[in-house]
Amino acid sequence: MLKKGLYLRFPPEIVEKPIVYRLVRDYNLAFNILKATITPGKEGIMIMELIGDNRENLEKGLEFLKQMGVEVQPLGQQVLKNEEVCIHCGACTAVCPTGALSVDRSTFKVVFNPEKCTACGFCVSACVTKAMEIHIQSEAA
Repeated sequence: MLKKGLYLRFPPEIVEKPIVYRLVRDYNLAFNILKATITPGKEGIMIMELIGDNRENLEKGLEFLKQMGVEVQPLGQQVLKNEEVCIHCGACTAVCPTGALSVDRSTFKVVFNPEKCTACGFCVSACVTKAMEIHIQSEAA
């Protein structure tokens, strides 16, 4: 199974279309909605995991979203680790449900893998120095 965390922005003219349903039906993809704000006639924002059996279907599904006019951003780009502020205490690793944050056993430093990140925000709450930051480009998200 392949998983991809996504930040999706739906323009007003397509928020009422069954776009996520088409991902399931046409591309054999599953999804897990982590957060969504969608209002008919207005912009919609969705943070989701897209799950597929193979990379080809996942890529075709992403291309479909873009063709429909959905702005697609990898979710890992939404969470940042400020290396200058991080003291490598490891508190964030204890609460990370996806393993995106781990301790490198050779250096004892916290390592962030944005590909595994779902932007749940647990690390932000756990970080005593506020080195973990969520950057979502909409006040609705």
